Amino acid sequence: MATMLFTKNVIGATAFTLSPTSEGMQVKTPDGRVVLEYKTKIPADVQSPSAAYFDPVNTPSGERVSNAGPDDHPWHRGIFLGILASEFRTPADTSKAPPNHLEGAYNIKRADFWAWGLYAPREGRVIKNRDVRLISADEKHARLEIVNEWLIDNKKMVEETNEVTVTERDGVFVIDLAYRIAPIVDLVLDQTAFGGFVFQAQKYGESYYSNASGKVTDLPGPHYSLPDSDWPSEPWYDYSIKLKSDGKLVGVAILDHPMNPPTRWHNTLWMINPCTTTFGSQIIHPNAPQILRYRVVVHDGPPPTETIQKLSVEWRGIRSDPFTTQAASIAK
Repeated sequence: MATMLFTKNVIGATAFTLSPTSEGMQVKTPDGRVVLEYKTKIPADVQSPSAAYFDPVNTPSGERVSNAGPDDHPWHRGIFLGILASEFRTPADTSKAPPNHLEGAYNIKRADFWAWGLYAPREGRVIKNRDVRLISADEKHARLEIVNEWLIDNKKMVEETNEVTVTERDGVFVIDLAYRIAPIVDLVLDQTAFGGFVFQAQKYGESYYSNASGKVTDLPGPHYSLPDSDWPSEPWYDYSIKLKSDGKLVGVAILDHPMNPPTRWHNTLWMINPCTTTFGSQIIHPNAPQILRYRVVVHDGPPPTETIQKLSVEWRGIRSDPFTTQAASIAK
């Protein structure tokens, strides 16, 4: 069971807080508004072997933008990181092989941690939370560390460490996420049209995508079997929806980072997915973990383009290693 450190909300609190819920851990602003919850247990309506995701993710006014377990894709789950098709290559034991055996042989275990199960097995493939910790907090921010293990039949194959910073700026919530994917053996990511980091949003209501140039009207919806159908690389894309439930317009922008692998976007099915495997397969070695960085901007009303642009320029200029910075912060 994960060790979870938290601060409690109290009357007159002057800092962001992290506190437990029945299914995970919740971040609140100093005045008690819920920004997000990190799920460490799987709710009944989410058909996934894994929890380890953020939902709900709310706007500053309290409208929920994220969605977990939608009726058409019940394994999708808020903000999550899921590799669609991959293989782990464990060096084969050749000690008893004949003298003329080939060198460099390995055993393969396939895995789908997205939880669809079409291209690779999903059963027995579980992302299990080990720890959620509040590293620091004040009236302007909360900084968390989340540690997960990717398991195949209960055997650890990847250690995933996340750094999460939550702030409220210029009328929007800003969530900075850095993922460190450290496999135990060589991890090969297949070329796919989607997968990796995703924000699954609300689906009931009139919705549209936009970027710095305005509404996206000239790009057809990408198809899961065609990586080349993904949308072109952009610093950011936004998804906005006029909620059928109450008529309010809300949205979320995902900001890419130039230190991520080359990216195209699988923006369809009410989600935003900057896909790093769209151009081809990748291999992650145990001695060279992959780090992915994304900034999430959650807003009420139409996309605040000027604010998102400013936050994007700032985000793209941050080049320090977030995990080295975090270690230094903890040491102090």
